[in-house]
Amino acid sequence: MTGLPGRADNDRSTEEQAALRRVATLVARGAPPGEVFAAVTEEAGRLLASDYAVMARYDPGGARTVVGARTVTGPRASIGARLLVGTQARLRGRNVAALVLQTGRAARIDDHAGPSGAIGPLVREFGIRAAVGVPVRVEGQLWGVMIVGSRAGPLPAGTEAQLAGFTELAASAIANAQARVELRGFAEEQAALRRVATLVAHAAPPKEVIAAVTEEAGRLLHADYAAMARYHPDATISVTATWDSVEPTYPVSARWSLGGDNLHTMIFQTGQPARIDDLCRVSGPVGEVTRTLGLRAAVGVPVSVEGQLWGAMTVGSRAGPMRVGTEARLAGFTELAGTAIANAAAQAALTASRARIVATADATRHRFERNLHDGAQQRLVSLALALRAAQDTAPRRTREQLDQLAAGLDDVLAELREIARGLHPAILTEGGLRPALKMLARRSAVPVDVDIQVDRRLPEPVEIAAYYSVAEALTNAAKHASATNAAIRVTESDGFLRLRVRDNGRGGADFSHGSGLVGLRDRAEALGGRLQLHSAPGAGTSLDITMPLHYRAVPAEVSGITQG
Repeated sequence: MTGLPGRADNDRSTEEQAALRRVATLVARGAPPGEVFAAVTEEAGRLLASDYAVMARYDPGGARTVVGARTVTGPRASIGARLLVGTQARLRGRNVAALVLQTGRAARIDDHAGPSGAIGPLVREFGIRAAVGVPVRVEGQLWGVMIVGSRAGPLPAGTEAQLAGFTELAASAIANAQARVELRGFAEEQAALRRVATLVAHAAPPKEVIAAVTEEAGRLLHADYAAMARYHPDATISVTATWDSVEPTYPVSARWSLGGDNLHTMIFQTGQPARIDDLCRVSGPVGEVTRTLGLRAAVGVPVSVEGQLWGAMTVGSRAGPMRVGTEARLAGFTELAGTAIANAAAQAALTASRARIVATADATRHRFERNLHDGAQQRLVSLALALRAAQDTAPRRTREQLDQLAAGLDDVLAELREIARGLHPAILTEGGLRPALKMLARRSAVPVDVDIQVDRRLPEPVEIAAYYSVAEALTNAAKHASATNAAIRVTESDGFLRLRVRDNGRGGADFSHGSGLVGLRDRAEALGGRLQLHSAPGAGTSLDITMPLHYRAVPAEVSGITQG
């Protein structure tokens, strides 16, 4: 009978399905690509009765790398060492691997008498007379090639179609592995961004955020070097943070002039991301520094703060070009850095504004005090003296009336002095914090234990803030907390004044009740300090204040990062 498939054809079909099923099982259970490549080449080579089978990946620059090879048997088995996984060869001349790369389609050579290129000697030595190759495509892109060869002669028609079934499975394994890698990379990227975002949300100092951004980006992008630099109005840059996978980091705050052909100058001129895949050609002062780091390629992106170019972040490699898409991934980190810098600038502006308000209020009190002393108080003293003088010559009855008026005038003068003292205590101006706090303790309605370990004069804003904090705390202890005892402790260490006022009253104080505590907190924070309130119900109240003794309206570290 004719037209019916023979037994041999059925056997081959069964064997082919079994071979494909074995490979598909590996792919389905997520076996590593290397294991799948080895199985594909072994199964395909055996099924097609070929003398050798190899799978190779195409590399940039027209080369191929072996990723799977069938074990070679027979008298020329030593040639198998030339097909070991990982071996590379340039694709030149006429051979199956080069044809597939050039056309993107299956190719065959039925007479290998004259193959050329780097593969030619291998083919002749191995005695290969014919070969068939089919492309391996991953998500539509040419990834590599699968080749089988024969010493006997041309491979059967249909070999290409049979090979295609195996390459499809190999491509699935590659795509699955890439998806897993991308997913893992995405998770790692999100974790890194989350760590930096947490620092930003907690208002960490800009230097800390920038250092974290630089290190996280360098590690995530598998770079050898990462750096953050800021631009200055005089066309220079300074390094604000660096990270290196091996070598010591380059000194922070180093400063160079822009100019020449290098990433920082390109970004400064265009405000756009830039990359250089061959750093041998860079020039300019910044380019010279790049060469000393031994980098071969780098990518940089701008850092913008409130829409203005602030600086640039770069990552570099000592091995070769950075991966495609590095610019986009790096941008996520620079956005967080820009946010941290903008937040710091806003906080600095707020701190400076608070300081100006506090300074203005203190100056206003001084002016009122002087006006009262030089104006109303002196006028009242003069009137009192004139009144006393008039008593000496007045009739008795008039003298009694004048005496009453003089006594009243003395009371008004005492009240006025008390008001002036409340505006700005003279003892604080003349003697400093120690005698002023002791005076508050003596005048307190609640007994106060005093422990003041600071003898020297402190900056005036710090002394004023400490004085009013103690005054407010003692007033609250007597007026609202029903306390029977209070304590003041003042110390100085590490450039900070540390003040604690505690009482044994009813507790329960918080910043939402009245404006006194809020004003004290604002005053402390305006000086770069911190106020903490501990006041659990029934456990008394403790007010802890820490203020820097080297008072600046804007913290130095913020100014150094945010100001040009």
